[in-house]
Amino acid sequence: MSGTPRVAAPLRLAHRGDHRAAPENTLAACRAALALPGVDGLEFDVRLAADGVPILLHDETLARVQGRPESAAALTAVELARHGIPTLAELLAVAPAPAFLDVELKEDCGAAAVEVLEHARGASLERAVVSSFEPAALETVRRLRPAWGCWLNVEDLAPATVAAAVALGCRGVSAERVAIDAASAARVRAAGLELAAWTVVGHAEWDRLAALGVAAICVEREALSSRGTPRGAAG
Repeated sequence: MSGTPRVAAPLRLAHRGDHRAAPENTLAACRAALALPGVDGLEFDVRLAADGVPILLHDETLARVQGRPESAAALTAVELARHGIPTLAELLAVAPAPAFLDVELKEDCGAAAVEVLEHARGASLERAVVSSFEPAALETVRRLRPAWGCWLNVEDLAPATVAAAVALGCRGVSAERVAIDAASAARVRAAGLELAAWTVVGHAEWDRLAALGVAAICVEREALSSRGTPRGAAG
């Protein structure tokens, strides 16, 4: 038997929940994802409503998913709830630890999201990270809670990109899957960072990234289930 240590399997994070079962970033989609065997947690998007309440929505407007022209910033959390958009607090209530959470901030939410996350997951932010494409959003989190784990979301893993994550004090980077190969994964490891990937829909790509030592993978569709596990099978 080889003496090579076994590499831990990546965390399988449902990208905006299971939106085969319900619209993305809804409580129903997130519950459906967490009910699947092999799903370790969720990735979801956070913005602020007009009244400063953190809510789950990827786009700036409700047009693509809800078929409405309004922007999230123009409606209160109560008004957004009428269109099926939950608050961050509601999501955290249906996804307690040990479910792992990748909380993607689509904008700088100031202290609002931090306070809600801390109330649910404690001062150490148990089993969760905060991620963002926006350095300002991560800078705010790092200033308010320096010990919390943060990932910089990126589309490439060029040396300058990896250096930017280090400069921000991030624990890791979450990269578009096509940016990840043996060389770029080694570059991230050499910088002392975790590496996550987005977004994978099939088993072959999952296997490729797992072999490269990726720590977490955002998944959709077929990749929501581990190979050979029927969707909805009992755990």
